[in-house]
Amino acid sequence: MKNKGTLYLIPTPIGDTIPEQTIPAQTIEIVQKLDYFIVENLRTARRFISKAGSSKPIDEIEFVIHDKHFDSCETGSLLQPLLEGKDGGLLSEAGTPCIADPGGVVVAQAHEWGINVVPLSGPNAIILALMASGFNGQAFRFHGYLPIQENEAIQVIKVLEQQAVSTGETQIFIETPFRNNAMIERIIKHCRPDTFLCVAAGISTSNETIISLPLAAWQLRKVNFHKIPAVFLLWSANKNVFQKKRKKYKR
Repeated sequence: MKNKGTLYLIPTPIGDTIPEQTIPAQTIEIVQKLDYFIVENLRTARRFISKAGSSKPIDEIEFVIHDKHFDSCETGSLLQPLLEGKDGGLLSEAGTPCIADPGGVVVAQAHEWGINVVPLSGPNAIILALMASGFNGQAFRFHGYLPIQENEAIQVIKVLEQQAVSTGETQIFIETPFRNNAMIERIIKHCRPDTFLCVAAGISTSNETIISLPLAAWQLRKVNFHKIPAVFLLWSANKNVFQKKRKKYKR
């Protein structure tokens, strides 16, 4: 019986940067050896593989699409080559596969079929934003995208703020880039002035901007994050557990 292949979960650069800037050499070496990829977007995947310096011509590499429109009932067909012994890579549009990304269904199927799954190191905008925020990194929740409808989004924002106040947890979410400025305006308008907001935009690119301030200070800032991929984090200093630790170690 043929041994099954390995499914590598391959992080890709965030923004238009060369792979070597944010992707470890070991990850790039694995990418260079593979010739079968399950990808979210064909154009960006081909560009990344070309920049990574594949050992094979790009036209000899097989790409299959798995995005949010893919029928989950057909997921098994994507993994058929791995059942036959071929190694493959799973790529998201940008950043880490399976985090705010449809690739989780593929990974779940791989585990069910006994295919070895190997996550590789690389950039993750959510973790990088949390690192840079100064907020609670010991207790946090990621909520993905908030509702598109304004009234629903406002209600969710209020709930997240209350969770931040009552638990001390950092609340993390993302937004479609062309709605970033509207999201900031909603948060300022509907949350408390002493609630903290961090917006981490263009992470790991030359235009990286990370601002972490209470909303009272945000009201005085003129910012424009239109069409820039961003991560939003809400946190409250009113929950004493994390705040006391900050004061304890302050020198």
